[in-house]
Amino acid sequence: MSVADLRRAARESVSGLPREFWWLWTSTLVNRLGGFVATFMALYLTMERGYSASYAGLVAALHGLGGVISSVGGGVMTDRLGRRPTLLISQSATAASVVGLGFVHHPVAIAAVAFLVGMASNASRPAVQAMMADIVRPEDRVRAFSLNYWAINLGFAVSSMAAGFIAEYSYLAGFLIEGAMTLACAVVVFLKVPESRPERTAAATARGAESAVGLGTVLRDRRFMGLVGLSFLVALVFQQGYLGLPVAMGDAGFSAADYGLVIAANGFLIVALQIPLTRFIEHRDTRRLLVISSVLAGYGFGLTAFAGSVGVFALTVCVWTLGEMINAPTQSSLVVRLSPAHGRGRYQGMYTMSWAVASLVAPLMSGYVIDQYGAEWLWGACAVIGTVAGVGYGLLMRRLPEEETAPGAGEAAARAAKASA
Repeated sequence: MSVADLRRAARESVSGLPREFWWLWTSTLVNRLGGFVATFMALYLTMERGYSASYAGLVAALHGLGGVISSVGGGVMTDRLGRRPTLLISQSATAASVVGLGFVHHPVAIAAVAFLVGMASNASRPAVQAMMADIVRPEDRVRAFSLNYWAINLGFAVSSMAAGFIAEYSYLAGFLIEGAMTLACAVVVFLKVPESRPERTAAATARGAESAVGLGTVLRDRRFMGLVGLSFLVALVFQQGYLGLPVAMGDAGFSAADYGLVIAANGFLIVALQIPLTRFIEHRDTRRLLVISSVLAGYGFGLTAFAGSVGVFALTVCVWTLGEMINAPTQSSLVVRLSPAHGRGRYQGMYTMSWAVASLVAPLMSGYVIDQYGAEWLWGACAVIGTVAGVGYGLLMRRLPEEETAPGAGEAAARAAKASA
């Protein structure tokens, strides 16, 4: 492919999306560019404050628990209060709690504020996903979610590198900068992103359509809850890149620098290939893409059992990263496809919770399996889980409902354009 072809593909990947999407995308990028605290939190607690590794693990678990709780709560807020108010509340609360975390010193206070940070930061995710679904046309959603995922990873890559330099200067500066940049996200949303929640028609109101979409509706939706379960399985596998992989490499005699080189392949591939890959997958069969991504994830980690050098470890990362790049936008778009317009927040919240719960379970899983049986069994389990998830997607995604045409993206985009005019 020539340079001209690459430029044309990149231009086509970003064209045709509404202005409101790009402001929301910008907010996401700024938020991730300022995500320093998660990167250096363990070092801050153990090296700066002198706490034990066990305490640092407890704080991380409480942060994750806050995210699990707020996944559902943020989804309910998104439907009841609206997308924009939920984003403003969540981002403002995140900014305040992150700054507060930099000033508290008592171990109980640190743990409590970390829990609040987890709650506040994760509450915005259902709102962002629901808003993107509102303002982007159904045929463009895979592309939009892919671009948003690209921004998340680009921001994370930059902030991870910057976090080390900031921590050498001052840990407190990291807390303050993240708080300021998160507040900047709220300002962008306040000034540039209008509310996008679909309006209820008189007929729908008379039928009580809005009140019919509650958490009970989500839990009774068998196909969707099956998707949530499969998402949890896939998330368990992907989490091992940041949990099981560094432990296994350390036990095998590799250094932290070696792991850094290996996992850098993940971020590099996503930043370099996510956008061109989107052009290839955006109009292909959803069921097949999810099956392929699950198998790539499972067997990408499964191949780690045979790795004996940094190069081979990096190759396995490339395999499961390809699965990650296919899975993330495809599954996000599918969640919207299975969600009623007035219940998108609750559905997105339940989907987000599957990843939050996986982030709590995965450390326990990797630690137990490696300690009791060895890393090879962990990688074998990942291959099995990936296979089960792939089969599950194949069975569950038969006879998918058609993409909705109204009400939704068209109406929301028209209202947003009017509001910003």
